[in-house]
Amino acid sequence: MTTMSDTDTEPETDVEADTDELARRAESAALRLANADEATRNEALRAIADEIREREAEILEANAVDVEEAEAMLADGEYTQALVDRLKLDETKIEEIASMVESVAEQDDPLGETLAARELDDGLELYRVAVPIGVVATVFESRPDALVQIAALALKSGNAVVLKGGSEASESNRALHEAIVDATADLPDGWAAHIEAHEEVDRLLELDDRVDLVMPRGSSEFVSYVQEHTQIPVLGHTEGVCHVYVDEAADLEMAANVAFDAKVQYPAVCNAVETLLVHESVADAFLPGLVERYESAGVELRGDERTREVVDVAPAADDDWDAEYGDLELSIKVVDDVYDAVEHVNEHGSKHTESILTEDAEAAETFMTGVDAASVFHNASTRFADGYRYGLGAEVGISTGKIHARGPVGLAGLTTYKYYLEGDGHLVASYSGEDAIPFTHRELDDAEWTPGSLSTH
Repeated sequence: MTTMSDTDTEPETDVEADTDELARRAESAALRLANADEATRNEALRAIADEIREREAEILEANAVDVEEAEAMLADGEYTQALVDRLKLDETKIEEIASMVESVAEQDDPLGETLAARELDDGLELYRVAVPIGVVATVFESRPDALVQIAALALKSGNAVVLKGGSEASESNRALHEAIVDATADLPDGWAAHIEAHEEVDRLLELDDRVDLVMPRGSSEFVSYVQEHTQIPVLGHTEGVCHVYVDEAADLEMAANVAFDAKVQYPAVCNAVETLLVHESVADAFLPGLVERYESAGVELRGDERTREVVDVAPAADDDWDAEYGDLELSIKVVDDVYDAVEHVNEHGSKHTESILTEDAEAAETFMTGVDAASVFHNASTRFADGYRYGLGAEVGISTGKIHARGPVGLAGLTTYKYYLEGDGHLVASYSGEDAIPFTHRELDDAEWTPGSLSTH
């Protein structure tokens, strides 16, 4: 756990005091949950899945209240259609949520894995072993299924979790959280906490003595707010400005299908394409057909001057190249070559996901090694940037940073490690001075840490 920061303050209000107590209980639960064996954690996950199925009607009733209020806000112009769509649950979605929890239970245990082993001397062995992070706070918007997904991953990885969903999903989140808590009554009290008020979030972000990691999911402005108001490490991304580059050596039929999928299949998510880059030599042959297809799907298109010489679309403004639309909107730019595409991506991208469509391996390598992003694809839709599709079981979010975890963050991203040293009365003094014993520093391949035992290697 982290240590008390000089910036921590005593609670001044009941809300602050309650949040402090919630965080204290979460910290206590995390220490005990770290010692829960895999069977216990998996049994609890399956119980959550069963409880969610049993409470389907109750959960959908709560969700209907949220959706009705959100649609009224949409009519008033205060919410977007994309937000309302992310909010909705139905019978199929409930089953998907329950199945997701079960799939997390089926994943390999991320805890206790020996990540490295080294003999320092005869009978003195060092092991680096995966352990939980501790207390993870998550703050997310609109998607109620995210609450269950995050809680399931936290439980599987032995972490306590504090969950804060958006007010637009308050009824849904309460119903889902109650199902989780009731299903896991045998686990340490406070392992899955739920907060709702902004004041609670602000206080939680101050508690770097209790909370080990914050994972925000939501808009760029929302994630930036969290990053600016805490000293706790933050794992997340502020934007999903993703690009698809159609190279001069692209299979244009395949490229059209991929570019269409990357925008239209689900435009509200962070891995949908926001800017299409097209090599100048194929713009005339490629753009007219694709633009017609986009327009038939209701996509609002903008283009630079060279694009507008080929197709009739609205002019793109400078800020369009930095926009995360999250909707059926797309900007198009004609570029000179792959190097021009790389330069544009690195200037305007958000380090999330980028894709090149080409049959030229050299061009693919130039693009894939040249752009700065957590995920870079060749001849595939940006929509593949997802923990489930990567085989991670589920994800708590996508990180565009480069420290600790990058890209879709699954179970491994919710662990850290400890060094365990097994010895037999070894003294540092023996390895110092004129008659110092030399260290062997021999790697122990495939060795697994077993408490109180030395490797047989």
